[in-house]
Order: sequence, then C-alpha cells, then structure tokens
Amino acid sequence: MTSTPPFRIMLTMRIHPGREDEFEQTWLRIGDAVTSHPANLGQWLIRSEEEPSTYYIVSDWVDEEQFREFEHSERHLVHRKALHPLRASASMVTGTVVAQLAGAASLTVPAGS
Repeated sequence: MTSTPPFRIMLTMRIHPGREDEFEQTWLRIGDAVTSHPANLGQWLIRSEEEPSTYYIVSDWVDEEQFREFEHSERHLVHRKALHPLRASASMVTGTVVAQLAGAASLTVPAGS
C-alpha cells in the first residue's frame, strides 16, 4: 500500500489586539468542525513569540481535493464566521509535504512508558 503525503494548510491570522484570549478559546471550542472531518489529519495553533496578536494555524489533510471540498462546505463557513470578527487579517498558503525527518527527542521513549 502506497501512502500519499499530506496536503498542508498554513494560515497566518492577525487578531485584533486585546482579543487574543477570546480567539484562542473560540478556536478550541469550534476546532471539532475541522478535526472531525474524515479527511483531516490534525491541526495546530501556534502563537507568535514576536507578535502576540499573530497566530499560525497548520492543518494536514489526506489530499487537496478533500480539503477543497471541506473549504467550500457549510461546516467551514460556520467555522469561518465564528473567527472572522476576531481577526484583523488573514492569509493562507498550501503545499504538499515532501519529506519529514523525525528529531532525536521524538524518538526517545520516556522511562516507565
């Protein structure tokens, strides 16, 4: 069986200053709209250390076709409507994962596991 590489979405969101906590709570509350989709492999929320109102959202998908179907779905529209009032701007880039190299720390099994 051949495994196809994930299709990765990388969003940059700038949140209205002072609404960062509300954004994080909303993102966590509605995240299931994305992660419950059968083609979603997972997603991550990253807050910038340099710009506290800037967030990076990464999500991996089985393939581009299924991501695009989700992107045009009602469930995605509801998700976007919840986040839209909190964001000052947003941009998205996409790509296919070409390679992944595991770091040494990810290969270490904690004692007692």
